[in-house]
Amino acid sequence: MYDAIVIGAGPAGLQAALTLGRMHRSTLLLDSGEYRNGTVLHMHNMIGEDGTPPAEFRATGRSELAAYDDVEVRDTRVDRVEAREDAFGVYLADGSEFDGRRVILATGVADDLPALPGLQQLWGTAAFSCPFCDGHEHAGKPIAILGAAPRAEHLIGLLGRIVGEITVFPVDTAFSEEEQRALEARGARVVDAPATAVDAHPDGVRVRTEQKELVVAGVFVASGTTRQRAPFAEQLGLRMLESGSIEIDDFGRTSVPGVFAAGDLAHRASLPGPMASVLLSAAAGQLAAVGVIQSL
Repeated sequence: MYDAIVIGAGPAGLQAALTLGRMHRSTLLLDSGEYRNGTVLHMHNMIGEDGTPPAEFRATGRSELAAYDDVEVRDTRVDRVEAREDAFGVYLADGSEFDGRRVILATGVADDLPALPGLQQLWGTAAFSCPFCDGHEHAGKPIAILGAAPRAEHLIGLLGRIVGEITVFPVDTAFSEEEQRALEARGARVVDAPATAVDAHPDGVRVRTEQKELVVAGVFVASGTTRQRAPFAEQLGLRMLESGSIEIDDFGRTSVPGVFAAGDLAHRASLPGPMASVLLSAAAGQLAAVGVIQSL
């Protein structure tokens, strides 16, 4: 019986395990090896780690955890989490099972991208969604924004003072006249025909339509969605928010006593949505671990 089982070993899970280990709480950290930023070459907007490869960040975290006898790390996928009387059963893909007095969910979210040929292959290296993470690297350079007019307007507002020319491409269907005027009013160039494919180019990314193509330094996706990466919130019957995230309080407590959540899979009801940030995910992992220690 562990004091806490942490599922997910990104920034939130690693920090949660570190905090629990430093307080000498028996902790099992389970790492599936799947990460939202798994294709990203460098992470940004984290003081002290700006430009660090995510894999290097995770490896450093794992090496630091090795100094704590109370923290055990296993590289395996979890299939199911089950609430029991005063504990939780965690069932692994290899058929083994562990019990914990508390559980921290830190499995994050997965990005569902538009079904645009070539986009998945560029994701995280030349195609992005977060201006805070990747806008600066495109300073003064031409970029393209793909899809969804309201989100595209938001991206233009954030990136307009950073990048060079912005060209907006619809995805699937053309923009309405009203949407096109709103985007142009923001200072962007709007293409009538939907993008049909993207691919790597020596100067960045080539965006194709049925009639033409444009080469830009990078693309930002305005029509992607996210979903819970793992089924544990549903299995445990956790209360969810309209954003699709798990509802938590300031210490990561969910609607089920003993279950905590940290990272971009959860947020407080006072926020409009989760924050896709390594720094904030790590902070959420620390808060959840403190919540676990308080409850124990």
